[in-house]
Amino acid sequence: IAALQSKQIAGAYLDVFEKEPLPADSPLWNMPNVIVSPHNASASDGNDKRAAKIFVDNLQLYAGGKKMQNEQN
Repeated sequence: IAALQSKQIAGAYLDVFEKEPLPADSPLWNMPNVIVSPHNASASDGNDKRAAKIFVDNLQLYAGGKKMQNEQN
């Protein structure tokens, strides 16, 4: 929040918060450089099909002992 207020970060689109729903008294609600969404940013046209493809591709990579897409250490 401090970085957004000081413009160290120019702006943010936020979908996930430490406390959900975002408390009504959070300063994020009234910041002109912040967009708050209701934790549904994944609900976009075609997202389910893309996610299923990544899953199937990763399953094949995993079964073949290869590095998966989007793998995090």
